[in-house]
Order: sequence, then C-alpha cells, then structure tokens
Amino acid sequence: MDAALALEATEVADAAAVVNGPEDNLVGWDAVRWHQAERDVRRLRQRIFTASQAGDWKKVRNLQKLMLRSRSNALVAVRRVTEINAGRKTAGVDGKVVVTADQKTALVDRMLHRAAPWSPRPVKRVYVPKSNGRRRPLGIPVVADRCLQALVVNALEPEWEARFEPRSYGFRPGRGCHDAIVAIHTTASRTDAKRLWVLDADLASAFDHLNHDHILNALGNFPARELVGQWLWAGVIEDGQFTTTDEGAPQGGVISPLLLNVALHGMEAAAGVRYYDTGTRAGKTMAHCPVVVRYADDLIALCHTRDQAEQVKARLAEWLAPRGLVFNETKTQITHLDRGVDFVGFTIRRYPNGKLLTKPSNDAMRRIRKRLSTEMRALRGSNADAVIAKINPIIRGWAAYYRIGVSKRSFNALDAHMWRLAYKWAKFSHPNKPTRWVIARYFGRFNPARQDTWIFGSRETGFYLRKFAWTPIVRHRMVAGTASTDDPSLTDYWAQRRRRNPPPVGTTTLRLLRAQHGRCPLCRELLLHAEREPQSPQEWEQWLTATQKATRKHAVLAWGAGTPDERTATRLIHSRCHRRITSSGSQTALLPARTPSGLA
Repeated sequence: MDAALALEATEVADAAAVVNGPEDNLVGWDAVRWHQAERDVRRLRQRIFTASQAGDWKKVRNLQKLMLRSRSNALVAVRRVTEINAGRKTAGVDGKVVVTADQKTALVDRMLHRAAPWSPRPVKRVYVPKSNGRRRPLGIPVVADRCLQALVVNALEPEWEARFEPRSYGFRPGRGCHDAIVAIHTTASRTDAKRLWVLDADLASAFDHLNHDHILNALGNFPARELVGQWLWAGVIEDGQFTTTDEGAPQGGVISPLLLNVALHGMEAAAGVRYYDTGTRAGKTMAHCPVVVRYADDLIALCHTRDQAEQVKARLAEWLAPRGLVFNETKTQITHLDRGVDFVGFTIRRYPNGKLLTKPSNDAMRRIRKRLSTEMRALRGSNADAVIAKINPIIRGWAAYYRIGVSKRSFNALDAHMWRLAYKWAKFSHPNKPTRWVIARYFGRFNPARQDTWIFGSRETGFYLRKFAWTPIVRHRMVAGTASTDDPSLTDYWAQRRRRNPPPVGTTTLRLLRAQHGRCPLCRELLLHAEREPQSPQEWEQWLTATQKATRKHAVLAWGAGTPDERTATRLIHSRCHRRITSSGSQTALLPARTPSGLA
C-alpha cells in the first residue's frame, strides 16, 4: 500500500512539473497531461470564485495574479483558441495561424515570458451576413491576442460569476438560450400569472458602442486591467486603412462577451427587480416587481401593467446611457403575451384557454425553409450521399435547438417541406425516368427502426436522410438561481445536470459514452460537454457535426499496448485528439501511462 501511495505521489508530482514547472522541465505539446492542466485551472477558478463570494478582494487579486502567471492556464488558453474554438484557423491582420505543436509551445512561452509589456495588434474587420439581409461587423484579433485574452478570461470570469445576477444567461458557462426561455415560461405559465405585459427590448449595436471608461472602472483593481484597455483601444484595420476605436469591443474577441456582461451587470436592480433574501422564499422575485430575463443584448421584462413596462423602459434607458448604450427602437416594443413575443428564435404566447406555449417563431421557420431550399438547389447534380451528408447536420442542429418547445407540429411541417425538396431533386436528377422508378430508387424503409417507407436514402450505401420529427421533445430544466460552474459546492449539481440532459446523439454513441464515463481516453476530458451549450441552430449544427466526427468508433491501441495482451478496442475520442493522432503518425505515444477509473 505504501509503495502504491508513493507511486501515486510521484506521478502527481511529475504531472505538476510538466504543466507548471520551470522552463527546463518543459516537454512537447503532445505529452502535456491535459487532465491535470484543466484540473489546475478549474481549482484556481473555484478559489477565485469563493474569495469573490466572500468579499475578500485582496485574496481575489492575489489569486488572479497567480492565474495570470499559471503555465496550466496558458496551456489551456492556447489549446482553446488553436484547437477547440471554431475560428482556430482564422488569421488576424498578421495573416498567421498556429497549427503545429512547436508553434503552440512557443506561443505559451511567449505569453508567460514577456520581456516587455504586451503590445496588442489591431483587429481585422470582416463582415458576416445577418438574417435580416444586413451584415454584422466582426473584429478578429491576431491569434496571440486571442490566446492571451483566453488566459485573462480565466482570471476575470470567476470573480464576476460570483456577482452576476440570476437571470443573466448570455455568454456564461453552464447557461444559455434554453435557460432564458424556460425562465420566461416559468414566470408567465401559471393560470394566475400577473406579469403578462412584456417589454421586448434590444440594444442597438451593443458591442460597438460600449463605453471604455465604464468598463475599466468596473474592473477596478483587476491585475490585467491595463491590458484590457489596450485591447479596447487597439484599433481596426479595414481595407488596409487603420481606424482608432474610441468605443466598443470587437465582436470576435475572446474577452468581448465577458466585457459586455460586466457592462450590463446591475440591469435587474436598475429595472426595479427585488429578491427575497431570507427564509424559504430566498432567491424569488418579490410579488410587485417585474422580472427581467437577459440574454446578451436582448432582454425581456415581464411586468404587471403597461405603465410598469413603460417605467422599466425609462429606468433602463437612463441606466444604459453612461454605458454608451441605447435601445434599438425599431426592435423594442411593449406588448401583451396574448399577442405573443419572439425571443432567441422562439415565440412565447398565452392563448385564450390560459395555456402558455413556446414554439419556433415564424421567422425561424421561414429561415430554415429558405436554407433547405437553397441547399437542395445547390446540390442538383450531386449524388444522394452528398445530399444526405449536407442536409442531415442542418436537420439535426435545428431540431436539437428547438426540441425544448412545443415543436412537433413544426417538425412535421418541415418534414413535409423536406420531402417535397427531396422528390424534386430526384426528379431533376432523372428527368427521363417515370415517377414509380424514382420513388423505388430513392425512397423506402431505410431506417429499420421506423415503420416508414418514405425515407429518402441511397440504395448503394444505405445512408438515409433524417427527419425532424425523429428528434424527441425534451423539457429543459432551467439552471438554478445564481448557480455557477465555478462554485466548488455545486460540483455534484453540475455533474447530475450533465447526466440528466443527454445530448441528441445515437444510442450506440450514448452506450459508449456511459461506458467511458463521458471522457476521452486520450486527454481524459469530457467528450461532449463544452464550457457552454450551443446557443443557436447553427452552433448546434457545428457542434453535432464535430461530435459525429469526434465520437465515431475509432480504433486506438488499448491500455497495456506493447504487452502480450495487446489488442485494439473501440473508443470515442475528441476530434482534436483524432487530429493529433493522424498528424503525429503514432498512437501509442498519446496514450496515458495508466488506465483512468472506468475507462478500461
């Protein structure tokens, strides 16, 4: 027993030396013990959260300085930007991306051993289309600045997670759009609900008009406050022209969403929301107060009367002015729930029978129909497998986002629309064939688990097109009060929450997930649960596509490789771990030295 304990202590010490040790002890990027690095960052975040919750600001600052100097934090930050984030291959004004292990290691060393003050580069201005036909301006920092911002976020975010208001759901770990929708539904769904007047408000270009002085004053004595100011004032390069930035935070920066939440902290109090803080009703809103639900720069205020909604709007307009923000009057309205209100893609409406229903909005239905039609028209001339590979992620992503509402009728309507598109595609591909021949070739009972003979599929490969209605309706359980993933007392709560909300993946994948306790056998981190749930159908689509690649059955060398019982086993691994395997050309070098509990 003593020998075993000694061995365990040696391994822990070695891991600490690898992740946090001096430069002489550095090892290659692929040999970093990521589970240990993530655990070091998580524990330090929890200590910052606890100190902030207790109001011990001296300890908070000391821990934040430790986080900013932590090699584990630098490793995790570089990994997040260069391997995990969707924009990992997007370059800034310098045109550089970080893809190799040596480049990532060098970037970590540069972040930790800055001989001179860091000099942020200007951001690159790019535009992405919006659903209304306009373009959204994004500011893309260079990769080095994005990595340093990720490092600073891990120091700043836990402090504010202990202070943020209960019904703030945008850009926060463990929270998302679905929580905001359920919060509104819970408030207004009772038959005796009083708050039926709604202030549906949107802030005009919130990221572009944030007041820099207000943000820096809110950060107080944060150790990296001056660095945050340099990022805000770094400027923009568009079409080769440099423009100074006297206001706003670039959309595309890793730290910008957190700065927006910092700027908007206190909105509930400004609107007149008051909570019980004692007794069994602690954390509940007082009966006479409005309820404000905010997701990023979109907010819903549920009020008792129209006059109260007008008062809330006036209070918030005055409160937003010092922050450089104003309401977008074209998107801001005061209405009654009997007429319905749209929020983050859903329509929430109270019907004459007293039922409050949450459905996909008409705009969302219009957008998905238009997208499916456009994609199917572009796929003319391709084979059935190409159609299935392109359309299935769109169907899965959209259904995964809207599965929390009353969506069955919408799903069935979209299935009918998709069937018509598939039939038109098949007829276009074979204009000289009779209808009976086309139906026999492309439609049939391709899914053996469904008694449906009208599924579009490929006779050669057996692949088939999913249907929206196959996604079951799952009632989302709202995150509790001010619960934060950084709260060490709620570790069991978040673990139970992950188990209670399984992702929309196949039964085989779920079986393997349970067998592996939800962890990747290479890096020992959670396979499917990122720091936040996808917040739109497009993000769900990208996430499920990556999950399909990451959780495919991939043969890796099993534990004990190189011994007489060497064998291969089926495991689920991260897509980033799969990329490292295929790029390194060696699988055995990436396997941990011993079997984690539950993975053998």
